[in-house]
Amino acid sequence: MEEPSLKRSLGLLDVALFFVIAGSNLQWVATAAAAGPSSLFVWVVGCLTMFLPISVVVVFLSSRYPEEGGMYVWAKRAFGPFAGFMTGWTYWASNLPYFPALLYFMAGNALYVSGSSGGTLAGSPWYFIVSAIAGLTLATIVNVLGLDVGKWLNNVGAASRWTVTLLLLGLGGFAVWKFGSATHISAATVRPGFELKDLIFWSVIAFAWTGPESLPFMAGEVKNPRRAIPFGLAIAAPGIAVIYIIGTLAVLWALAPNAVNPSSGVMQAIASAATRAGWVWLVPVSAVLVAVSCLGSCGAWLGSVARIPFVAGIDRYLPPVFGRMHPRWGSPVAALVTQSAIAAVFIFLGQAGTSVRGAYDVLVSSTVVITMVPFVLLFASALRLKPDSPLTGGVRIPGGRYTVVACAAVGMATTVGAMILALFPANDEPNKLFAVVKVLFLTAMMILFGIGVYAAGLSRQSVSPRMTKP
Repeated sequence: MEEPSLKRSLGLLDVALFFVIAGSNLQWVATAAAAGPSSLFVWVVGCLTMFLPISVVVVFLSSRYPEEGGMYVWAKRAFGPFAGFMTGWTYWASNLPYFPALLYFMAGNALYVSGSSGGTLAGSPWYFIVSAIAGLTLATIVNVLGLDVGKWLNNVGAASRWTVTLLLLGLGGFAVWKFGSATHISAATVRPGFELKDLIFWSVIAFAWTGPESLPFMAGEVKNPRRAIPFGLAIAAPGIAVIYIIGTLAVLWALAPNAVNPSSGVMQAIASAATRAGWVWLVPVSAVLVAVSCLGSCGAWLGSVARIPFVAGIDRYLPPVFGRMHPRWGSPVAALVTQSAIAAVFIFLGQAGTSVRGAYDVLVSSTVVITMVPFVLLFASALRLKPDSPLTGGVRIPGGRYTVVACAAVGMATTVGAMILALFPANDEPNKLFAVVKVLFLTAMMILFGIGVYAAGLSRQSVSPRMTKP
């Protein structure tokens, strides 16, 4: 059976904007600001120990193996089919709790469209569930219509994120100039703590810096991926750093850390500064921009990780329908619809036996733990794989193999540490044991289920071989 052809829909600008929308998220800005000024230092450390290592490894591997499937294909080349499948499976599974967490953040900030924090809706589980389902449905539809359509949601989302970040910086700067900073920022306050709660926060920041690995899943749909992916990442990287580090600083200028809600802190800061300045009309405008940027992130990640079950379907680890592109739209419809349906279940599951804030924390913790599993294999793949032939048409890394090995080792250590720390519940979680059990259960469930799917796939392969080009 012939392997499906892929349409190269993404140019360099699309790639750069994709990295911005997939590699940054304002929910982490709010989370960092709630932790206080020391988060500014942690952001820098996270950049050096997670974002930089992932970027170097991605540039190294994508320049040499620019195939559809990214981490799935790289781990398969390095360690065999089982490692490749489990890398892809755990990465794919990590997005199931990530989508609800992202969409809950969207819903919390969208409350400010009315010019306030939403009153009773802010504590209504059903408001968050309905909003999350609606956002997930929209992101699914545009991706089903193909990358020629879906990329515009990504691009508009990236532009919205940049615009609202600039508004945040401008309002934060105005608040400092006119009223003084709401947070005392000095060498002493920026210095990080090393108590357990501080170390747990480091794991969240490590996860926030992931994202460079996302686009290579769609490398077969990128024009000249050997160069577009590295250069697109280089263009986006400074913008991602500004959104995270300077964005957090702007929130702290406008609000004291203990006043920041991790699920709506960015809009809190904008609303506070805009109201004091008499520019209340900026509040609903900013709320719309934040909501659109979250939809862009959802669309980008939904489309990216759908290529994992698509490639697994080609390999026959999943039913053949997953390995088919729609004849008109060129999208993996079965993969997109299936993962959206499962993510919808997670939207409801996250609310089981807890509050809106508790559900948000559990979803974030589950995302961190599950996501870090495939990164272990990503960094291990970079250590194991060596170029099969001299690099032609790709981007060379300064320092060559030594730089790759050093970055992979640092990234591996950061990944393992983040996984351990993410298991600890937040201090204000009322059901700490239950929260830990839910995180472990969700993680174990996805890993064990993946092993079962792989075993079933081996049986399927013995009946029907992998699709290959004639």
